Amino acid sequence: METNTAMISGIIEDEAVFSHSVYGEGFYTFHVCVPRLSETNDIIPVTISERLMEPDALHVGERVEVSGQFRSYNNYTETGNRLMLTLFARDVQFPKEASLSPNEITLVGYLCKPPVYRHTPFGREISDMLLAVNRSYNKSDYIPCIAWGRNARFSRNLAVGDKVQLSGRIQSREYRKKVAEDVFVSKTAYEISVIKIEACAE
Repeated sequence: METNTAMISGIIEDEAVFSHSVYGEGFYTFHVCVPRLSETNDIIPVTISERLMEPDALHVGERVEVSGQFRSYNNYTETGNRLMLTLFARDVQFPKEASLSPNEITLVGYLCKPPVYRHTPFGREISDMLLAVNRSYNKSDYIPCIAWGRNARFSRNLAVGDKVQLSGRIQSREYRKKVAEDVFVSKTAYEISVIKIEACAE
């Protein structure tokens, strides 16, 4: 059973730039602008191997469809450790028409923190979760997820270690982080907006 499948379709936002290499295999990153129903956009980072496609084949402004896995990794810098998220490409297509379902993801994993259930200032129910999704070679991806309404109510009864399957979409969210007195920097967070969630039997 696949535990991590994702697909996005949108417009290439920027040129692919070199990210890192593993055993001589080069990886590049670029961003895809994916439309929402609300007429706003999500800007999703994509990582692609040079063995799958030469980065020169990706052109800014071109429509692209990327399928693969939404993965996490730790970025160690002088200022600390940060969880980075990216869509790791397994297949890339260049469709002529816009997709009717441009942003889909399904995950199967384990809760690794207690869900944080609360109400927004407007009274909406919301729940934050962190899902550990296993992949090959004894590695795991740690994916932040956010649920609303009845899905939030369902998740508040879950416990650390519970196995769940959820589906939704990858979303980007801008926020401002205070780094010094009266000094803020703009940051982007990535998370899964949950549409459906259910408990899984082992």
